[in-house]
Amino acid sequence: MTGKPQQFASDNYAGICPEAWAATAAANDGSARAYGDDIWTQRAADAFRTLFETKCEVFFAFNGTAANSLALAALCQSYHSVICSSSAHVETDECGAPEFFSNGSKLLVAQTPDGKLNPEAIRALACGRSDIHFPKPRVVTITQPTETGQVYSIDEISAISATCRELGLKLHMDGARFAHACATLGCTPADITWRAGVDVLCFGGTKNGMAAGEAIIFFDTSLATDFDYRCKQAGQLASKMRFLSAPWIGLLESGAWLGNARHANDCAASLATTIAGLPGVRLAFPVEANSVFLSAPDTVLDGLRERGWLFYTFIGGSARFMFAWDSDIAVVRALGQDIVELCAPAAGMPPAPQSSYG
Repeated sequence: MTGKPQQFASDNYAGICPEAWAATAAANDGSARAYGDDIWTQRAADAFRTLFETKCEVFFAFNGTAANSLALAALCQSYHSVICSSSAHVETDECGAPEFFSNGSKLLVAQTPDGKLNPEAIRALACGRSDIHFPKPRVVTITQPTETGQVYSIDEISAISATCRELGLKLHMDGARFAHACATLGCTPADITWRAGVDVLCFGGTKNGMAAGEAIIFFDTSLATDFDYRCKQAGQLASKMRFLSAPWIGLLESGAWLGNARHANDCAASLATTIAGLPGVRLAFPVEANSVFLSAPDTVLDGLRERGWLFYTFIGGSARFMFAWDSDIAVVRALGQDIVELCAPAAGMPPAPQSSYG
C-alpha cells in the first residue's frame, strides 16, 4: 500500500481483533444448523439483550449499508420520507440503497454543518408541508457518532426523541461506530438508545474489530415483524450465520467492544493534542470519538502525501484520520510529528528532522 507500517485513512483498514477471531475459530469447530438456527446466533442475540438490559429483537447483516437500509425500509412505506443530516451516510454513501429497499421512500435532508440533527431542524422538515402531494415524514435517522465525529449526548437524543414522539415519527440510529460513542460518554448502551427513545439501532461490528457484520436491534419489537423475510429477500440471511454472529460473542462477552473503542478514541485524542496550536492548522470539528479532521494549508496536506500518508478530504476539504482497535500509538505519534514538521516552515521556523517513519 505504502511504505508506512500503518495508515489511518479509514478504520476499515484494521484487521480482526483477537476476541472476534477466537470466537470465529470456536464456532468453526464442527457443524451447526444453518440460517441462524444455531447456538452461536442465539448466544450472540442474548448477549445483546444482556448488554442493553432489555428484551429486543436482533438480526445480523453483512454490512452497514444493508443494516441501515433494511431497518429504514421496515419503518417506512414507499410514500413516506426519512429525515436525516446532509452528511448522513444514508444520504451520501449508500448509493440510494435506503430508497431502493423501501421502494422509494424519500430522504429529507437537513443542512447541518457539524452533522448533527436537532429538534428545530427536524420540526422544520416534518412540518414544512403536510399535503398529500409531499412524501409523509415517518422516520428520523441520526448517526452516533456523526460522520464528522460528533457525539450526541443523552440529553440531545432524548430531546430528538421527544420531538419524534410529538410528531408521530420513529427514531433510527446509525451506530456504525456506536461503541466509540459509548466510550466517549461513559454511559451504558441502554442510556443512549431505548432509554432515550431510540426505536431501532444498527450496531456496527466492522469498525469495532470484526471482519464483517452489523447487528440490527429493534427495541420496539413490534417494528421487527417479518424482518427476517426482509433480510432473506435482500440477500442478508447468511446460510452459515454462525460466522456472522459468533464474532459478536467474542466482542460482547469479553468487553472488547468497549476496550477497542476506548483505544481508538485515545489515539484520536493523542493526535489532536499533538497538533493543537500549530500555525495554520486547526481541527475542523471537535475530537469526540475516533476521528480527527484536520484543516491545513495545501502545502501541509501535500507534504503529508509526499511522506506517504493516506487520508480522505471528502468532508469540507479537511484531512480525515480514523483510528481503530489496532492503531499503533507510536505510528500515531509519528504522524503527529510529521504534521508538526510540515507546519514549521509556514511559521518561519527551521524544519525539524523528519520522523523515523518519513
